Amino acid sequence: MSAPPLALIFRSFAHIGLLSFGGPAAQISMMHEELVVRRGWLSEQQFLGALSFCMLLPGPEAMQLCTYAGWRLRGVLGGLIAGLLFVLPGAAVILALGLGYATYGDLPMVQAVFLGVKAAVVVIVLQALLKLAKRALKGRASWVLAGLGFVAMFFLSVPFPFIIAAAALWGAWSTRGAIAEPETADGMVSARQTATTALFWGALWAAPVLFVWATGAGFLTDLALFFSKLAVVTFGGAYAVLAYMTETVVATKGWLSTAEMIDALGLAETTPGPLILVTEFVGLLAGYAQGGVGTAVLAACLTLWVTFIPCFLWIFTGAPYIEHILARPRLKGALAGISAAVVGVILNLSVWFALHVLFGRVTMSALGPRPEISSFSPRDAIYVAVAGVLLLGLRLPMVPVLALMAVLAGLVHVLI
Repeated sequence: MSAPPLALIFRSFAHIGLLSFGGPAAQISMMHEELVVRRGWLSEQQFLGALSFCMLLPGPEAMQLCTYAGWRLRGVLGGLIAGLLFVLPGAAVILALGLGYATYGDLPMVQAVFLGVKAAVVVIVLQALLKLAKRALKGRASWVLAGLGFVAMFFLSVPFPFIIAAAALWGAWSTRGAIAEPETADGMVSARQTATTALFWGALWAAPVLFVWATGAGFLTDLALFFSKLAVVTFGGAYAVLAYMTETVVATKGWLSTAEMIDALGLAETTPGPLILVTEFVGLLAGYAQGGVGTAVLAACLTLWVTFIPCFLWIFTGAPYIEHILARPRLKGALAGISAAVVGVILNLSVWFALHVLFGRVTMSALGPRPEISSFSPRDAIYVAVAGVLLLGLRLPMVPVLALMAVLAGLVHVLI
């Protein structure tokens, strides 16, 4: 099949990017409809193979799958068009919402509206947990690994990267002796080309980090280094890494409060594009607290850069080797181990968010967060129950539920 014209590629991926609400499952389904069913640009086997490859990588798999599809059609230019169109519409919306939140977030009505959003977020994370558990937990060993991941993070405060590394090692070890699948060398490039691609995108990734370090901008350097590290360990999607990000941003760095983190996730859920755009919101709020609007915009742009440039690095470097990589059983085993542990990590996030929504005061103890029973909020518990009925019972779409919960909480604030 001849390569489609760039104008048609632009229109198709702009359509995907502007309508990519609902998280990775909905986004991948939309891409399948557009790229495989409607356009016929990828075969079913190519699409599923690329999806498996993207799930092996850190970062947002939907954005990376989109980038791969563009690369497959028109090389690096096609990949850039596809990847940027998937990210930039949502990034622009997050920038506007974040600046509005930073400016007006302290108003009583705004805080009341976000109580409804926070209640919905608790249920949304639980919903993501249930979906992932159904897909990732296939045997007793995977259930044990998920339980250990939860205990390690919730009770022992083991850092997320160590949990991921241990799960990957266990998964690779558990597949020892497995026979590699047949593979072809189609599309593979020379080692020199691979190294050149990796160095180019690695240099792009590092350039702004080195610049803010050289100029002595301590906060921006700290921000860039943290989110660069996050880009390397973001296995299992945004929900998995949110717990690690929340712990670092709230408890260690003190850039945001837990309430602001939950609000950040709620706003990120309402925008198109990958959920990991929540990092832009976090960077923006942290920058606003440090130096107002100017620093906020710089911090948001820097966070976006170090979050998504690595995605292009992984795809453009690894795409020619997809069949070779997927034929390695130990890599598949490592991915299975990571997926199981991530279930436990997301359970930790669910409990963390629920505690901070339902209780006014939560303190840290030697065995994890401990709520003060006297600070329990019956009103917020009712909000969570309503959101649960709408999302889990009636199975309404996520964005309308977020809007309904915001309206409900706003009305309660006005009437009571």
